[in-house]
Amino acid sequence: MHGDGFDRNPGSVVGTGVDLVEVARFRQVLEQWRERFTHRVFLEAERRYCESRPRPWMHYAVRFAVKEAVAKAFGTGISPELGWQDIEVVADPATRAPSVRFSPNGRALAARRGIGRVLVSLSHTHEYAVAQAILVENGNQTTDDR
Repeated sequence: MHGDGFDRNPGSVVGTGVDLVEVARFRQVLEQWRERFTHRVFLEAERRYCESRPRPWMHYAVRFAVKEAVAKAFGTGISPELGWQDIEVVADPATRAPSVRFSPNGRALAARRGIGRVLVSLSHTHEYAVAQAILVENGNQTTDDR
């Protein structure tokens, strides 16, 4: 890092992914399959957070979009290589910005691919939830096990 706070050798972008979710459709899925669906796709802390919100379906929808965007960035999609529960949407401890934390399976995939950081951005309205993920290679070829 230089004095201006920017890393002059941050690594190259090696993958991007984006996903868009219709919130009303997601709400319908939750109304019909809430327990089964949420337990298959989301980790306990994610479910607790979403259920604590006034409109949980909006928060589930945007987290779903993040997981899809990350899986697309890796080029695997949601698969045995990188499953729903291998990607956890969390708030960065320092900035409170959205971030992801990987399971051991996800960390192993990131290590094999030389990924040092995953940048995510998310947004939602009453109609849509969108997320973008950017995979950045590790400049020194060791992975960050966040």
